Amino acid sequence: MKVLPRSFYSRDTVKVARDLLGKKLVRKIGNRTISGIITETEAYRYKDDPASHAFGGVTERNKVMFGQVGIAYIYFTYGMHYCFNAVARNSHYDAGAVLIRALKPELGIKEMFKNRKINSFNNLTNGPAKLTQAMRITKKQYGEDLTSSATLYITEGIKIRKIGANPRIGIKNGADMLWNFKIEI
Repeated sequence: MKVLPRSFYSRDTVKVARDLLGKKLVRKIGNRTISGIITETEAYRYKDDPASHAFGGVTERNKVMFGQVGIAYIYFTYGMHYCFNAVARNSHYDAGAVLIRALKPELGIKEMFKNRKINSFNNLTNGPAKLTQAMRITKKQYGEDLTSSATLYITEGIKIRKIGANPRIGIKNGADMLWNFKIEI
């Protein structure tokens, strides 16, 4: 499978969020490969998006959102969970990223169960913190180049038939923006 090029991420953040559905998220740990098909995403932009980490400007936490597109933005939330984003935006915005909220496990499912310490397939990667735990994505991957990394990248995937657009989950400001996208596989 071909790794998505930087040009894929150099487009409107909302468009990239929709287009990431059906793509394959790949994590290599040593000689093991863990992967899954992306089934849910959320777009976060800049000044027009009060829910975005970039809304208030550059901080140590969000600085990669203002940098080169195609980079991994990993953040820690609720004092216990990591969330994985791909930096994406066009030239009209100074910052933007797409949160990968869920995926359908494909390779390394036994490893994912071990990493999550559960045995329920339906509950394995159906949330942003669950998928980072299952795929062992942590702050160590912050700033990795998704277009050239050997350990974390996104490739072409499957064709999708139907996309649902919904309000983003767990936010107060900007809840009217239908920038949560889901597919059914």
